[in-house]
Amino acid sequence: MIAELLLVLAGHDSSLFTADATLNPAFAPLLHPGEQQALQSLALIASRYRHIKAASDRLSWSSSRYICALCATLRLILRDEYESLVVETEAKVLGRDPILVANGAFVPLSSIRALFSEWDAPLAALVDIVDQLEAEKQWTPGPLIDLLLLRARTGVHRIASIISRLSVAVQRVWRSQITAFIVHGSISSTDPLASQNYALTDGVLPSCISPQSRDSIQYVGRAVATVKAAKWQKQLPAVLASKHTELLESVLPEDQHAFDRVLSQIRVNVSEWLWMNVLTRQDVEEAVDSLGNYFLLRNGEFSLALIREIERLKVSRLTRQSGPVSVIRERDLNLALLRASLGTTAQQDPALARLRFSLPSGPLRPLFPSPAAPDISSTQFVSADWSPFHSHLLGTPLLLSYSISWPLDLFLDETDLATYSSLFCFLSALRKNHTRIHACWTSLSNAQRARRRWTGLGEGGTVEDLEARKNLLRCGWGIVRDMGWFLDTLLGYIMTDVVDVEFRKLKEQLGKGTGSASNIQRPPGEEDYLDFTSLRTIHTAYLDRLQNGCLLNNTGFTSILQSILESCEQFVAQVERWGGDVLPALLFEGSLRSGNEQVGALVQERWRSVSQLNQTLRHHLVSFYEQLTDMTSQQGFSIGIDGSKSMMMNASIANQSLVQGGLKNLGSTEAQTRRHVERLLLRLDFNGEFSAPKSTVGHASGKGVLAEGGIV
Repeated sequence: MIAELLLVLAGHDSSLFTADATLNPAFAPLLHPGEQQALQSLALIASRYRHIKAASDRLSWSSSRYICALCATLRLILRDEYESLVVETEAKVLGRDPILVANGAFVPLSSIRALFSEWDAPLAALVDIVDQLEAEKQWTPGPLIDLLLLRARTGVHRIASIISRLSVAVQRVWRSQITAFIVHGSISSTDPLASQNYALTDGVLPSCISPQSRDSIQYVGRAVATVKAAKWQKQLPAVLASKHTELLESVLPEDQHAFDRVLSQIRVNVSEWLWMNVLTRQDVEEAVDSLGNYFLLRNGEFSLALIREIERLKVSRLTRQSGPVSVIRERDLNLALLRASLGTTAQQDPALARLRFSLPSGPLRPLFPSPAAPDISSTQFVSADWSPFHSHLLGTPLLLSYSISWPLDLFLDETDLATYSSLFCFLSALRKNHTRIHACWTSLSNAQRARRRWTGLGEGGTVEDLEARKNLLRCGWGIVRDMGWFLDTLLGYIMTDVVDVEFRKLKEQLGKGTGSASNIQRPPGEEDYLDFTSLRTIHTAYLDRLQNGCLLNNTGFTSILQSILESCEQFVAQVERWGGDVLPALLFEGSLRSGNEQVGALVQERWRSVSQLNQTLRHHLVSFYEQLTDMTSQQGFSIGIDGSKSMMMNASIANQSLVQGGLKNLGSTEAQTRRHVERLLLRLDFNGEFSAPKSTVGHASGKGVLAEGGIV
């Protein structure tokens, strides 16, 4: 019976027990109740062992290398410890060991039960684990390691020891994958840790990996893989790769602090090598300068020349006959870029070749400027990132792009370029209206000089329309003056207080933190340095401050400002249709028809149009100022930092000093935005035009506020 019991414990079947691991009823009357209980306990242990062995055999056919590693380790533990115990017990029985065999001839079942009692709890825990593993069709390494680490946290030492060894086996396989990714830039075809664009896939990292280590894994792996794929003339040295492999082999992810320290050191080394050999400080500064010159209009002569070239392109297409040549295409706009650079500092700039215009809505047939408000809803191009300023320069959505390639894509991404394009559309819309208002001022001045040759100090005309002509001219001059003053003030604020100030701050932050890269093996935190994650964090914060300073994150401001620009467009277009002057020619009225037109009728018609535009413009200016005032009284500002872009929280331990020092202004973005708004308010209200209380509405009616509202 003892021999058969040992065979049962080794995993064989026996007639002593039924299929459900209970004692056969035929043998029960022959045994003492204590013996029945001991046999039943041993049968349960044997049943759990067979269950684990069978499940392990099935799981070993899994396509997951992590499950296969777990099963191999589990079988090794059972062989070396449980099965060895069965063999040792059999050897003691055959050798008549006095500890186990009483009087040299009798083996108590309680003794065997005592020997195998230590496997009661471990086998029960292992049965639960293999059942849970079989319940899922696919296991990723992250949840699998989390499961094993959780089950290993127990007060039963034997259970904790066995499951910890299973966890270590899985972690070693995972570590080999991570080593291949961040040391050699390799991605396995089976159970890949990252996608083709080197982004970590879901479920590949256990929860014991800190956010800093996760960011470091993705950053280093992407950098090394990109260098390898680009077949760069300089590759990471083999000595550095060997050093990183040794560092990774010395830790496991369950030891979070040691793992963070190793990854931080690897990140420092790779960042220093990249900064020395691939994307240098000079490359970054050149890209920042180019983007500032062309997208933020810091190269003023080129931006004005580009606006003139686009206007000339529209006029040239309007004067041609219908056909393909009268349509504006992308290649025409890109040619305008080259023409605009002639005679400017951009002519010899190699970065100009990176600029490209695109028309998302297709080729455009230009139209004359309309005195009516444009119908924005009729635009064919619809996008989540679209704003009215995208179509202001050409009349249809026009996007300026900047082509990037390796290694600049380590620093810039598509989201940054889209932000630059939006800023360009906004700034070019302001600059275009500014130049058109100045051109309108010049046209009115020339017409006034020509008229004064014949009228002296007056405006001419008959006695009936003398006063009407004077009021119409003064109102027209007032509109041009107010438009020019507003755009001068707004552009001065944006280009001086926002663009120039933030650009200088960015250059100062780039100048800091470059450190000395002479010792690539220095410990982290010895001196400040820039890696590409902190570099992109600085740049993202810079773009965000630009958008806040330009008020583009507030839809109320953009709507009002768009209305103001539309009013400017309408007035300038109307003056152009009138021949460059607000007043009609002295001999114009009554000369085009057969004497039916009354003298002064045309002046009155123009007065109605100009006064309506004047009233609308002043209403928009007051609304703009009021909304600015309300913004300063609010408790908080919509800062608009995109959490998916900002990697402040994911910065590595090694660059914490830089992030806290070089980015100290990032935390005060709200205060900076408030100061920007206050500066703009001071500029707009320098003469007390808006803040001074008024008893009448600012147009020609002269009625009081109560009378205007119909109360009195």
